[in-house]
Amino acid sequence: MALLKRLVRQNYPEVPFTLDGVSCVGRSGDTVLTAVLTHADRLRHSDFSKSPRAGFCQMGSCQDCWILTADGRRIRACATILEPGMTLLTGLE
Repeated sequence: MALLKRLVRQNYPEVPFTLDGVSCVGRSGDTVLTAVLTHADRLRHSDFSKSPRAGFCQMGSCQDCWILTADGRRIRACATILEPGMTLLTGLE
């Protein structure tokens, strides 16, 4: 179940991306965090406690929203704009 329900920007152009091998769609201007959480109930597990994480500060300071791209880069989901064709890996599958 998705953690976030989209209330605005519903008519913005779609941006296709892949999340853990599943084709998904965000909207133009979405952050990676917003796009992921409209499809999932968490972003990743904590490196320390293994508890579910979904971002914290929402402005790139706390580093709680790190997510991996398919090419091995670690990005801050709350501060990175979704790009068409992104392949994101939560490590939750």
